[in-house]
Amino acid sequence: MNRDEIIAYAREFTSDSPSNHITEELAVSPNCVGLRMFEPPVFAFGSPDDELYDKFKSPEIIGGHFIAPGDWLPGAKTVIAFFLPYTDKIKSANSIDRDWPAEEWLHGRYEGQMFLKELAINIQKLISDAGYTSLTPAFDARFKSGNEANIYTSNWSERHVAFACGLGTFGLSTGLITEKGVCGRFGSVLTVLDLPKDVRKYSDVLEYCTMCGACIKKCPADAISLEGGKKHPPCEEYVNKTLDKHRPRYGCGKCQVRVPCESAIPRRKAR
Repeated sequence: MNRDEIIAYAREFTSDSPSNHITEELAVSPNCVGLRMFEPPVFAFGSPDDELYDKFKSPEIIGGHFIAPGDWLPGAKTVIAFFLPYTDKIKSANSIDRDWPAEEWLHGRYEGQMFLKELAINIQKLISDAGYTSLTPAFDARFKSGNEANIYTSNWSERHVAFACGLGTFGLSTGLITEKGVCGRFGSVLTVLDLPKDVRKYSDVLEYCTMCGACIKKCPADAISLEGGKKHPPCEEYVNKTLDKHRPRYGCGKCQVRVPCESAIPRRKAR
């Protein structure tokens, strides 16, 4: 079992799985029937002993409730982080109306998370079937998430883990900017299988963000500013409104579409 086998399996699974498409039974409107949610994932492989995991326990980053990889899975040798980019159909649909999420985006957020879980569990099974213990923290019984001091937080953050593994850096909107942009969903798997690790190509938390401010203009909740980044309470209040209207689906993503980091790492202007 090696990196290439895991990546090839995940990409084939994403391309072939019926779960990556919205069926007529699930579609909130005829426009969404057959919608493909994700492009093939991109991966990064990191060390569970990375010093960043201790730093994540700082109250200024995540907090003491964050559980490090080795505590989720004793003996872990590799952290596998992946990013599932949304399809152009979902991105373009969500850029039409500034004030309300597109039906396609709602499916990507809700059914998309179900597909992400299916993919992560199948990657875990692939590795386990090869004889190596593995675990998906976000779907483990110990995983917890919720609000603390008006900040949504959890004891395992997919974005922070992806940052540690080398998948990308944060943006002003707190999304993680990967080589495929910021529009999509993150997942991770831990394993005792020792795989070659990627080297982070960045050193700064916001290195890929040009601070252009495009996401500020896109936010319907006015939750983002150059001075303060994204404030969680107004963002959550807006997302709750979408849940009230579309339950069980919800979402926004306006700060991620029609911005320079939508589908790639943005280029900085020459000085």
